Amino acid sequence: MTTPAISKYPQDKQPAIRLVMMPRDTNALGTIFGGVILSLIDLAAATEAHLYHPGRLVTVAFDQVEFRQPVFVGDLVSLFTNTLRVGRTSITVSVSVWAQRAEDRDQVVHVTEGRVTLVAVDSSLKPTEIVRRPKGDLGKG
Repeated sequence: MTTPAISKYPQDKQPAIRLVMMPRDTNALGTIFGGVILSLIDLAAATEAHLYHPGRLVTVAFDQVEFRQPVFVGDLVSLFTNTLRVGRTSITVSVSVWAQRAEDRDQVVHVTEGRVTLVAVDSSLKPTEIVRRPKGDLGKG
């Protein structure tokens, strides 16, 4: 599945995660490891999914993550999420990654996006039904 290109920074939304990239996250070229970005995508998707299900969730799939722009040390990276589907045992989340350049804070680039599917599991790691609660109902039981 090809996700349509996003042309504008989502200023009307709050990011699920926002952080400054540090030197410890770089590869030999001095850019941020793709695996670091993938890890952040996974965390952002889990953050979004936990708005619907308070229990254990495990990631079972990433769909087409293509890096369009590099991320550099000092860039402010924002990950925006959107729930695409809540099924019986799974939740699919879209994650869009943006970088605000450290050298020029007016420059914001779309780094990548992807879809992450998470499955609710019990204490034996077997799929279990999603506890359906309204999004944003954290801390209310």
